[in-house]
Amino acid sequence: MPTLKTRITEDGGIVIPAEYCKALGLRVGDEVMLILDDGELRIMAIEVATRRAQEIVSQYVPEERSLADELIAERRAEATRE
Repeated sequence: MPTLKTRITEDGGIVIPAEYCKALGLRVGDEVMLILDDGELRIMAIEVATRRAQEIVSQYVPEERSLADELIAERRAEATRE
C-alpha cells in the first residue's frame, strides 16, 4: 500500500482511507487497537491484536494447559474461603 497523508479532525479523529479499511477488514463502527511505539502510531484490527497476544502466550503456556480453567478454579477457591 502506498504511504498517504491525512489530517486530524477537530475532535481528534483521523480518516482512514477506504482502501486501508478494506485491507484491514474494518467496517464502520469496528473497534481497533492503537499502539504508540517509538513515535509511531499503529492501527490494528482487534482480531489481529488478539491473535498476536495468543501467539505470545502460547510461547510460554503449554497447549494442554488452560489458563481460563485455572483462573475459574482459583476464583471458586477464593469464594469458598470467604
